[in-house]
Amino acid sequence: MTAATQIISTSIVQAFQELRANKLRTFLSLLGITIGIFCIIAVLTVLDSLKNNIQKDMATLGSDVLYIGRWPWMDEGGDYKWWEYWRRASMTPAEVKAITTQVPDAAIATLCLTSRGMTLKHNDQEVSSISGYAVLPDFDKIQNIEIADGRYLNVSELDGGGNTVVLGDEVYHGLFPGSSSALGKTVSFLGRKFEVVGVMKKVGQNMAGFDFDNAIIYPYYMAANLIDVRSLDHDPLLAVKAANGKNLEEVKYEVEGALRRVRKVKPGQADDFAINNLSQVSERIESIFGIIDIGGWIIGFFSLLVGAFGIANIMFVTVKERTKIIGLKKAIGARKSSIMWEFLLEAIVLCLIGGATGILLVFILSLIMTYAVDFHVTLSLTNFFIGITVSVFVGVLSGFIPARSASRLDPVVAIRTN
Repeated sequence: MTAATQIISTSIVQAFQELRANKLRTFLSLLGITIGIFCIIAVLTVLDSLKNNIQKDMATLGSDVLYIGRWPWMDEGGDYKWWEYWRRASMTPAEVKAITTQVPDAAIATLCLTSRGMTLKHNDQEVSSISGYAVLPDFDKIQNIEIADGRYLNVSELDGGGNTVVLGDEVYHGLFPGSSSALGKTVSFLGRKFEVVGVMKKVGQNMAGFDFDNAIIYPYYMAANLIDVRSLDHDPLLAVKAANGKNLEEVKYEVEGALRRVRKVKPGQADDFAINNLSQVSERIESIFGIIDIGGWIIGFFSLLVGAFGIANIMFVTVKERTKIIGLKKAIGARKSSIMWEFLLEAIVLCLIGGATGILLVFILSLIMTYAVDFHVTLSLTNFFIGITVSVFVGVLSGFIPARSASRLDPVVAIRTN
């Protein structure tokens, strides 16, 4: 066995002996390291998971889609001027036609009118607080609607305002308990009966604000016959998807020009519509993530600082307890570097135990959030190694001075120490 291997194995054994001999003292000292590593790695893990989920949503929805309506998703110029936005005219099929004919770089243009708080009935079953999405053709191509049973609305139904509907997963289970088939059955809303032609897969709410599980999809022109599509309660959203390989910013300028022409906005006047895209949301979230990230590091730093002082205190006490042993080792030829490495490695091992405990707690938390809260969290190898690296750094920081003082002890004085 080499000298280095012997020092490492001895340090590990002595670290665990310290844990057994002084359980409470060591536990309280390691608690700071554990909390510090937990705070840092938990924040990094949750933020990474949020970013991954957002990127997944954007990949599903498409980062090349513009969402246009009355309301901007973010502040324009620092102030959210809602008193101006609510006066804007709603989007209509005329705007869809203008983009289709005047913007060659736009692959798809469609319209979706959202109605909140709808109530649906089927025989004696009733569900409420449902979102109704009244759409034009190609909406399913932008939002990637997945059908679990039946089919999606066809073009003739969408263009002709047919009385057909596609149900969300929660709506289906609410109206048809016992998993009985809904296809061909009728449901009632807005004072009309609609035939169910499909049921969507369960997907959850997405970044664009669509909650397809608790919603229905039906033709826009049917909705236009039953409700005031220009009212504030039913604000249509125009969605435009850029053609493959086309720059979204260039498409945005072309769409803006087409909309200004069809809506007769004079030169020099501000747009009477807002063009939004998912990158705005992700950029805002990234800035929020940055602040939370800094907060996690600050909390973790102070916890680690307390833990480092605790570990240093343990090592000073350990040096004092082993003074005579240190003197004997030096008397029989042990070098200063060997003594120093022995105590430094012991401090590192103690910090690694605290850090590993903090990482284990993060792993347990990630499992709870993934399976109990239905929020997918993964402890990445990068964050794992960050936790280990920080633990080693704190061990070196807290153990250096005690280890240095141990290596400088005079062997004669040390042996005589009681």
